[in-house]
Amino acid sequence: MFSRLAGNQRVKESLRRMLAVRRVPGALLFAGEEGVGKKLFALELAKAINCRTPIEEVEACDRCPSCLRIMRSSFPAHTSEDDNKKKLVWSEHRDVALVRPYNRNIAVDKMRELEREANFRPFEGKARFFLIEDADRLNEASSNALLKTLEEPPTTTHLILITSRPASLLPTIRSRSQVIRFAPLSATEIEKRLLEANKTLSQSDAQVLAHASGGSIGRALSTDLAAYQEQRKAMLGVLDALAVTKDRARLLRAAEELCDAKRKDEYEPRLSMLETLVHDVWAVSLGAPAEQLTHQDLREQLTRIGQRLESRRAARWLTQIDTHRRQLEVNINRKVATDALFLAMSEEQG
Repeated sequence: MFSRLAGNQRVKESLRRMLAVRRVPGALLFAGEEGVGKKLFALELAKAINCRTPIEEVEACDRCPSCLRIMRSSFPAHTSEDDNKKKLVWSEHRDVALVRPYNRNIAVDKMRELEREANFRPFEGKARFFLIEDADRLNEASSNALLKTLEEPPTTTHLILITSRPASLLPTIRSRSQVIRFAPLSATEIEKRLLEANKTLSQSDAQVLAHASGGSIGRALSTDLAAYQEQRKAMLGVLDALAVTKDRARLLRAAEELCDAKRKDEYEPRLSMLETLVHDVWAVSLGAPAEQLTHQDLREQLTRIGQRLESRRAARWLTQIDTHRRQLEVNINRKVATDALFLAMSEEQG
C-alpha cells in the first residue's frame, strides 16, 4: 500500500488519481535524489495495477499471490556480475522486470530486449512493468532504442524510468514520459522510519543519521554509524586546527591521513563531511536556527568555532573545497592538492 511508503504525499496522491480513473501513462519518469524511495513507489504502482483484489481500485491488498510475489521483488542493489550482465532482471512476478546499468552504461541490447518483451501480453497480471534504474546511464544507442518503444507503447505495458539526473536524458525521452518529481524526506520522517526498522537504535543516534542523510532514507539506512562518527571526529579536528589552534602541522598530518592509500574510498565521504561541518559553521555564524543544521547535536561546538571567524571566511572555505573537487577531476596529485587546500584555508585573508 502507498500509505506504507515514507514521505512524498503529493506523489502518492498523484498515483492514486491515475489509478482511480484508470489512466496510468505508458511511460513515467520518476525523478528525485538517490534513496528517496522511487523504486519502491514504482513497485507499489505495479502491485496496485496487478492486484487481484484491490482496495477501492487505488491500493494493493498486499495479500493476493500477485501482491506477495511483487513484494518479494526487492531487486537487491548488490548483485553478481552475471546478474548485471543480464539484459533484464526478472522478479518473482513474471510481469515485472528491472533494467540496471552495467559498467556505467545501459547497453543497447538491454533496450532491444525490453522492446521485445514489452510487446508480449501480460503472463499473469493486467499489465507488464519495466523499471529502468539509473536511466540517466542510457547512452545514445540505447536511448534511441528506447525511443522506439516510447513512440508506440503497448497498451498493457508501463515503463518507469528512475533517475536522480533527469536533465541527462534525451529531451525526446523526457517529452514522451510523464514526470513525477520526488522530494527529499524530512528528518522527522526518516528518524521515525529508522526507529521502526531498528529497535535497538537510540533516538539520539536516529536523529544524527536522519539529519546526515540529506533527505534520503536509503542513505540513512545504509550509513554505518560508527564509521560516520569516526569520520566526523576526524574532520572536526581539521576545523579545530583551522579556526582554533591554527596548527598547520596538524593540518598536514590530517591531509596525510585523509589521503591514506589504504582508505582511498573514504576520501570523498570525509571531504563531504568537512564540507557539511563548514557549512554548519557558516550557518551558525549567520545566526541560523538549530533545525537548519546538518549536525544539530554539535551546535555548541560549532558555535564556539564560528565565534572565532567571520562568516565570509567560512563561505570562502566552501568555495575552496568546491574548487578542490574540480581540480581532482583532472587527475591532479591528491596529496599535493589536499595539502594546498588545507594551507589555503588556514590563511587569515584571501
